[in-house]
Order: sequence, then structure tokens, then C-alpha cells
Amino acid sequence: MTSTVPLAAVVLAGGASRRMGRDKATLPYDGKTLIEHVVAAVGPRCSPVFVIAAPGQPLPPLPAEVLRDEVRGVGPLLATGRGLRAAAEAGCEWAFVCAVDMPFLTTELIDELARRASRLGVDAVLPWDGRDHYLAGVYRTALHERASELVAAGERSMRALVDRVDTQRIVMSPGQRALTNVNTPADLP
Repeated sequence: MTSTVPLAAVVLAGGASRRMGRDKATLPYDGKTLIEHVVAAVGPRCSPVFVIAAPGQPLPPLPAEVLRDEVRGVGPLLATGRGLRAAAEAGCEWAFVCAVDMPFLTTELIDELARRASRLGVDAVLPWDGRDHYLAGVYRTALHERASELVAAGERSMRALVDRVDTQRIVMSPGQRALTNVNTPADLP
């Protein structure tokens, strides 16, 4: 996949952030908020960029389209489906889906996953370093229909989606900084 192939971004920003104890999206880090860091990381590679936020969640001005979850606390599958649907409607076959708590995300990681997705012709490509990184993967936007079906059946997790579609895991070196999630105050560098 080259940079001329449309690749949208879907940034999930509306999580409950229970372990952090406050909204991760607006958490300050290195002079900006986490959402600003992530949008700045995906923006050079992905267009359009969709941020899926909770109802009423305050966000700084962003060079992205903000979509609001209709219901709070349903999990990432519903938000991912919503973002994939928006990306499909924008004419993109693929979308990079990530969490808001990845301040070290790089375009190199996105490019590597996108190249593999295009070349392998699968539904999803996830980085794997001993565990799946569901919220740092490239997904076919057509999967929004499958995500909606799974949510209607009571599923909430991304695992429910990737276990039911053609998913390829790409082995990454353990501890790759680009995959770092900030889940607690202790995780902040």
C-alpha cells in the first residue's frame, strides 16, 4: 500500500479511563494533550481522520472529524464500527484504528501495517508482541457491518471481531515504543 491509497484513521477517545482516573484524551503530555499527539501522528499518513468521543466529552480543537458515541460505556467495538462506517462512507477501503493513549505512535508503524494489509488481502492486520494490539491495527472499512452485527448480539470487545474475520498478526519486537499505551499515571514517561 502506498501513501496514494486512501487510509483513514479512527481514533477511539471516549473510553472510561478508569485506571487513569481521568479522561485520557485531554491528559497533558509534553505540551499537548494525548488526543493532539495521536491525531498529529496519524494525520500525515491518514485522511480523513475520525475521532470517536463520548457524549459531551470536551476535546481541544483538532484537525479531525469528531463523531460522538451514542451510548457511553459500551466498549470499543461499537466505536470502531462507527468509525469504520464513516471511513467507508468517505471512500476508504482501509482504516487505521487506534486508541487515544498512544503518545509514541509513528507513521512507520502505520505504513508497515497498511502495506501488509494491502499485500495479504486480509480483513485486519494487527501488531503482535506477545499480545494482540486490537487498537493499533489496520481494518477493512467494510467490517463496520460485522461490528454492528456483533454489537447487536451483545458483543463489546475487539476480540469478538478479529476472531471472526480473516486477521493477520505481524510480529513486532517486544517493547516497541510505538505500541505503548498509557493506562495509569505511572505509565506516563
